[in-house]
Amino acid sequence: MPYLSPFKLQQASHQLERGGLIAYPTEAVYGLGCDPVNEDAVMRLLSLKQRPIEKGLILIAANFEQLSSFLDYDEKILAKVETSSSEVITWVIPAQSWVPKWLTGKHASLAIRVTAHPLSKALCEQFDCPIVSTSANPHHRQPARNALQVRSYFPKASKLTILNGKTGGNKNPSKIYDAVTGRCFR
Repeated sequence: MPYLSPFKLQQASHQLERGGLIAYPTEAVYGLGCDPVNEDAVMRLLSLKQRPIEKGLILIAANFEQLSSFLDYDEKILAKVETSSSEVITWVIPAQSWVPKWLTGKHASLAIRVTAHPLSKALCEQFDCPIVSTSANPHHRQPARNALQVRSYFPKASKLTILNGKTGGNKNPSKIYDAVTGRCFR
């Protein structure tokens, strides 16, 4: 199991609170993250990754309750998410009208995942809020699978905090499903 000392976990949470960017292990690859409601932080993350805002972003959380205020869902959607908790699935769910376009992109929905990765989950618990989760790589490059690859992709990103840990061992990033239609995007 990936381990991060309580002190390092608290430092990472403070970095998020101050609008900082972090890189952290997830179920398959390293993710880049920030506070999802901090526009400046999200814009710096998109710039660092060279990711178009129109694509939207994924939020990860320790539990569904951390995500619920971002989503416009019913019991049927909730049941789908809850019954899939043993799998690594990112769900695309209609977003509340207040959710900013820097998260949804050109869509009216938001991609979310309740993470099972111990370090990512602990980070979301410490921050007490979902965090942005996009693969740690420049746009159109392979995702980083360890802290050294993250540093090699972003050597000039002096304000990027990299949490050292192991990914969950999955070979591929999560599957992405539309929670309303059941359509598989990836």
